[in-house]
Amino acid sequence: MIIVHHLENSRSQRILWMLEELGLPYAIKRYERNKATMLAPPELKKVHPLGKSPVIEDDGQVVAETGAIVEYLVDKADGKLGAPANRADALRYRFWLHYAEGSMMPPLLLKLVLARIPILGKAATKKIQPMIDVHLDYVEAELSQRPWFAGAEMTAADIMMSFPLEAARSRGGLNESRPATIAWLAKVHARPAYQAGLKKGGPYAYA
Repeated sequence: MIIVHHLENSRSQRILWMLEELGLPYAIKRYERNKATMLAPPELKKVHPLGKSPVIEDDGQVVAETGAIVEYLVDKADGKLGAPANRADALRYRFWLHYAEGSMMPPLLLKLVLARIPILGKAATKKIQPMIDVHLDYVEAELSQRPWFAGAEMTAADIMMSFPLEAARSRGGLNESRPATIAWLAKVHARPAYQAGLKKGGPYAYA
């Protein structure tokens, strides 16, 4: 059985959702953040040297990094939620799978860090917001053309994109001025598998 090392309010919520969508059996080992620093506890370093979440264990194999875990699970499920057969859709799938962490999350994370700096932080975050808006406008334009990121059907690319867009909704300026993105988030949150993963995962501030 797959063991998910799950940190509250973190990227690992996506893995619980994906496992529910795939119908794969799994168990959760929960970790709480340090209340003062909001960092992961040192116990996670016993699982993987980076001490980050998500991490999964499966048949003695330890897999870290959300994108790598997502691809591992697609393979384990014989391609379910993987790249569509259509070549253009498959290319979009690969793009969004990597864009989520490679392009969209960095400015969101930077804004979060800067916002915690007294006095100067507020002014600095104003300079970051235009960078985030470029991404939000791009996502809105894409989701205005199709129901899911890769095409007509939900894929693992949508699962990868859920966390940055939830973070953007919480602290990155995503609101009803971008209706296609808001509708996509509502559709994701209404899925039974998403709700099941949320129930099992515990505290999650972004849903």
